[in-house]
Amino acid sequence: MKGIIFSFKRFSVHDGPGIRQTVFFKGCPLTCWWCHNPESQDIKSEKALRKNILDGIAFEQEETIGKLMEVSEVMDEIVKDSIFYDESGGGVTISGGEPLMQYQFLDELLTACQKTGIHTAVDTSGYASKKVFQKIAEKANLFLYDLKHLDDEAHKKYTGVSNKPILENLKYLNENGKKVIVRFPVIPGINDTQENINAMKKFLLPLKNIRHIALLPYHNIANHKYNKIKMDNKMKEVKPLQKSDVQWLKREFENAGFKVSIGG
Repeated sequence: MKGIIFSFKRFSVHDGPGIRQTVFFKGCPLTCWWCHNPESQDIKSEKALRKNILDGIAFEQEETIGKLMEVSEVMDEIVKDSIFYDESGGGVTISGGEPLMQYQFLDELLTACQKTGIHTAVDTSGYASKKVFQKIAEKANLFLYDLKHLDDEAHKKYTGVSNKPILENLKYLNENGKKVIVRFPVIPGINDTQENINAMKKFLLPLKNIRHIALLPYHNIANHKYNKIKMDNKMKEVKPLQKSDVQWLKREFENAGFKVSIGG
C-alpha cells in the first residue's frame, strides 16, 4: 500500500517525548484559518515555485509537494534515527495534514513501527469516523490531540467541519485509558475568549485520564507558504503571540488541575 507524504522532519523535540522523527501525511478534511501547513490540505501532489539564491542571484525552481511512498520506504527513513529514539525515549510522530485521512496507510505504518519497537505518536485533529478512529487508537502509543474550539458553529466557521466527532473521539481515548496530550492552538480573537476557555475546562475536567494541555501560541511563520502555493491567507494581518501572551491561560488551566506546557 502507498500513502502520500509531503515531508520528514528529523531530530524533532516538539512533537512528543524524546528525540523524534515527524512524518507529515498529505491531505486534511479541515481548512483551519491558521493552518501552518497549508500545503498539506490537498491530498494530491501539487506543484509550487521555490525561491533560491545562488551567488547572490535569485531564481525560481519548480518543486513537487507530496510523494507516493510504500510503508517500507517510510520505515527506511524512520529507522535511520533509531539510536536517538533509544537513547532519548523518543520515536516517530505521524502528523499532517490529518493522518487519519489516510487511515489504512497509517494503520500499516503503525503496525510496522510496533514490530520494530518504535514508540509512535499520532498528531491529529480527531476528525474521523468512530470505526476508523478506534482502529487506530489500538496501535498508537500516544495521541497529540488538537482541541480548537468548543462551540460547534464557530468550529465549522474556522475549520470547515463540526467538532462533534472530535469531542466524541477524545472521550473514547479517555474512557480507554489512552495516553493523550491535548494541544490547544491559541488563536487571537478566535478561541482565546473567556467563554471558550470556560467551555474547554467544563468539557475536559470530567475526562480524568487526560490531564496534560499543551498551549500552542499562534505564529505566522507559514505566511510564505500561502504565497508559495497561491492560497488565500485569512490570518496574514494577525500578529503572532509570544509565550508571555498565554501565561494567563497557563495559570487558568493549572488552577483547574491540569499539567500545562507552552509549545510542543
